[in-house]
Amino acid sequence: MRKSDHFLLFTAFSGMMCILMLLHSHREQAMAHAERQERARLAKELLLTDLCLFTEARYTRHPSMADLHSPFQDHPSSLEHFPSGSLLSPPALPAR
Repeated sequence: MRKSDHFLLFTAFSGMMCILMLLHSHREQAMAHAERQERARLAKELLLTDLCLFTEARYTRHPSMADLHSPFQDHPSSLEHFPSGSLLSPPALPAR
């Protein structure tokens, strides 16, 4: 076999692999979309609220329902005693 034959075989194989990867990603995307739809239906059916990010303090479990002073509920100058409080930023101020 000539070098050009090797190159053509390599190019054809690479092209087929690219096509197969595109087909695979399209199929995976369709399956993920169906799974997201099923999860949304289940959340609506079970009347679930926000995503629970952490299990420690109430202001890290549901950030959208937390007030600005809940991390300092024990004392205004107290230190954060939950590790997740350092990973999550405080809730945004409402627009006026």
